[in-house]
Amino acid sequence: MSLLNSASTKREAKSYLARLKAQQPTKPHKKPPSRPAEQNVAESLPSGVNLGSFYGASRSVYQSPVFRHDSTPTPAQDDIPERLHLALVKIKTPQLLDDYTLNGVARTLSQINRLGMACCVVVDPGSDGDTNTLRKIAAEQVSRIATAVDAQPDSKSSHLDSVLSFSAKNPHIPTVSSRKQLLGPLRDGHILIVGPIAYTEDVPKAVIVPANDTVIALTKELAGLTLTPDPDEDPMITARKIGDLQKEVSLDRVILLDPLGGIPAFRGPQTSHAFINMDQEFDNIERELLQVCDPVTRAQGANMVSDFIMESNPFSKFASSELASTPSKQAVMTVNVGESTIHGHLDNLRLSQQALAMLPSASSGIITSPVEVANSARSPEATQSELSVGTRRQRNPLIHNLLTDKPLLSSSLPLSRRARGSLHLPAPPTTFVKRGMPVSLIPDPRVQVWTAQTRPNMTLEDPTVDLPRLVHLIEDSFNRKLDVKDYLNRVNGRLAGLIIAGEYEGGAILTWELPPGVEDDGSEGSKARMVPYLDKFAVLKRSQGAGGVADIVFNAMVRTCFPNGVCWRSRKDNPVNKWYFERSLGTWKLADTNWTMFWTTPDLPDQPQMFRDYEAVCRSIQPSWADNTGVID
Repeated sequence: MSLLNSASTKREAKSYLARLKAQQPTKPHKKPPSRPAEQNVAESLPSGVNLGSFYGASRSVYQSPVFRHDSTPTPAQDDIPERLHLALVKIKTPQLLDDYTLNGVARTLSQINRLGMACCVVVDPGSDGDTNTLRKIAAEQVSRIATAVDAQPDSKSSHLDSVLSFSAKNPHIPTVSSRKQLLGPLRDGHILIVGPIAYTEDVPKAVIVPANDTVIALTKELAGLTLTPDPDEDPMITARKIGDLQKEVSLDRVILLDPLGGIPAFRGPQTSHAFINMDQEFDNIERELLQVCDPVTRAQGANMVSDFIMESNPFSKFASSELASTPSKQAVMTVNVGESTIHGHLDNLRLSQQALAMLPSASSGIITSPVEVANSARSPEATQSELSVGTRRQRNPLIHNLLTDKPLLSSSLPLSRRARGSLHLPAPPTTFVKRGMPVSLIPDPRVQVWTAQTRPNMTLEDPTVDLPRLVHLIEDSFNRKLDVKDYLNRVNGRLAGLIIAGEYEGGAILTWELPPGVEDDGSEGSKARMVPYLDKFAVLKRSQGAGGVADIVFNAMVRTCFPNGVCWRSRKDNPVNKWYFERSLGTWKLADTNWTMFWTTPDLPDQPQMFRDYEAVCRSIQPSWADNTGVID
């Protein structure tokens, strides 16, 4: 009976559902999807397409409270604007530039903007004149640069006259009054031009400010460092706010266009600095420029460059056939060592250092002249009509740096490799600047000069040396396993010193070697026969070809540690030999071996005994690799 009643109940329920269905309007039958519709749609679209919330649950569902023991999902956030990549450019005394040069600069800025890097230009009217005169010049040049930019294809300019202000708390330090006003035109693809004008907040009044202060204020704002933390706010919240500001903008380049051009060099064979590693070289270069400002040393500095040029020349068979002839004194003496000129270079050096110190290590700076930029920005048709057959078009330093993040010329190239193939008068040099990396010299040559007579009593197991990291550097660079015990037995007691770049990203191990048959008895004759030898030159694979690590290590070796010369060897088929060829003063293929000898010692072929000692050392060094094949050292 119960079964019958149960069956009857089911029939009644089924009949009720059928009547209810008949009362509803009919709908076409759809086969239920085997998987969610949003998944099908997503898979039919190209990767990276944002479907938003159209195919998801409604916002009310996401925002309604639910009972959940774990954390509640956060509502979907609005899309963050794409990060703005930016170049901050300062043009010094544009009123002194003719229209041709200014149009060339505007053409380059327009090209940089089209390549995806926005440009913010600061006008520097100089310091010659009273406040009203400088304000008038600045306003005129802002308008002039804007006109030149607007004349370029698909290029638009915007200019701001009130982006900076002085607060009552800091009446001498300008700050950006409106970040939105600053970034708006840049996000719209305009080249923004800023005059060095600030307004006081207490009593509205326009005040001329130094252009360098304007650059620093803009750098600080664009780097996200102007946020004043609230002492009552959670530090984590403050840090997140700063991080959000830094994600908005990436200030990748700080460019200084100055008629003086790049930073000159008055010590060593080079006449200018192609690359400056600020962490390593800033203090020395600043000290060098200050010494040239001294009336006594200024006259000496004018002759330093020419003395080094006249005393050094390529002398090996390879050099005589491959290297360009040494430029004449008239061709390279383009640096004016007047006091005002040196102070201008000092200002550029210090401004670059201060700006890059606030930016990530990936950011870089360029110091060059507007003439250099304008000449290299000419159209290909005009260039081909003016240049002779076989002469390559001059590369634009700003475009080249944007595409490669490298200087036009390697900083470790000798002077003879820096000859410029151009029919025009030599332009001021271009200096590429990085915050860079520190370089450790062990022992410090400023305390103990690296000579055979002062050979340090140290080993690679010295506490100042991180031996495991040094071994990793060597093995990673050479892609081979080092026989550490055998290597330590060979070099300990012969060390001249070590060069370590950054956190063991690159380095060099240098030794004093004696030719076979010469006893190391400590006599003056024995010390005189010792050969300065580059035993290992290594750069981590991830740092090879980028960041200038190899140049930094090589420059430290030939300029600071062994300015009188050093030798090394490399297998004849080593791919890096081209790099060695360009930086050595001579090369010699060792007969009946797979080795090529290189050196940076001046006039080595004119010193037969020294040459034979160099060759004997390069022939006799035994490799210390675990596989012991002797193919590479």
